[in-house]
Amino acid sequence: MSKQARVAIITGAGSGVGKASSLALSAAGWAIVLAGRRLKELEAVAEMISSAGGQALAVVTDVTDEASVHALFDSAVRTFGRVDLLFNNAGMSGGGPIEDISLADWKKVVDTNLTGPFLCTREAVRVMKAQAPRGGRIINNGSISAYAPRPNSAPYTATKHAISGLTRSTALDGRKYDIACGQIDIGNAATEMAMRMASGVPQANGEIAIEPLMDPQCVADAIVTMANMPASANVLFMTVMATKMPFVGRG
Repeated sequence: MSKQARVAIITGAGSGVGKASSLALSAAGWAIVLAGRRLKELEAVAEMISSAGGQALAVVTDVTDEASVHALFDSAVRTFGRVDLLFNNAGMSGGGPIEDISLADWKKVVDTNLTGPFLCTREAVRVMKAQAPRGGRIINNGSISAYAPRPNSAPYTATKHAISGLTRSTALDGRKYDIACGQIDIGNAATEMAMRMASGVPQANGEIAIEPLMDPQCVADAIVTMANMPASANVLFMTVMATKMPFVGRG
C-alpha cells in the first residue's frame, strides 16, 4: 500500500450511494474497504477500483452483528494498517400504516439503520483512538427523513432521527481522540431504494406524486468533500437533495 493512502471503510458499498462513494474516494486517492452483504457486488466494485489503479478490499459484513463488524475492522487494519474514515452508509427502508407495523419489522429496520451504525462507530472509535497518528472521521448517512417524515414511515424516520443523535454524540465524544463525525442527509438520489419516486409516491396531503431524482454521483462528490476536510474542521450536517423535490416549503 502507498504510504500516502488514507483508508476508508464504506458499508453498503456494493450499490447505490455506497458504490458511487467508494469509486469517488478511490479516485481521490483513498484505499477502500468495501463492506456489505453481497460478495458478488462488492467484488465487482473492487475490480472497478483495481482496474483504475486503486486499492480495494471486499469484506462480507452484517452490520447488525457485532462479531461481523469486529471482523471487518480487523481485516481493514490487518490489510492497510489503519482506518481514517468510516462511512456508515448501509441502511434499509421500512414502514406502512403505524398500526399495522409488526414488532419484527420494526426491529429489523432499527437493527440495520441504527444498531448497525452504532456497532461500526464503536469499532471505528476503538481503532482510531489507538492508532498512530491518532484520529479519523466518521460520516453517517442520515436522510431528509431526519427532519421531516414521509407518510407511513415510522420505523425509517425514527431511526434517521436517532442517527442525528448518534452523530452529535460521536462528534462530542470523539473530540478528545481527534475523531470528527458528520452527517450527510440525502434527498432522492437515483438508487435502487429511491427509484420508486419516479413512478409516484404518497404525499402528506394524500396525493400520489412523481418526485425528481438526482445522480448518486452528486452525493459521492459531497462525501469526498467531507472526507477531505482537514482534521481541524468538520462538516457536522450537510443536505444534498434533488433541487425540485418536495421538501422545502409545502412541496
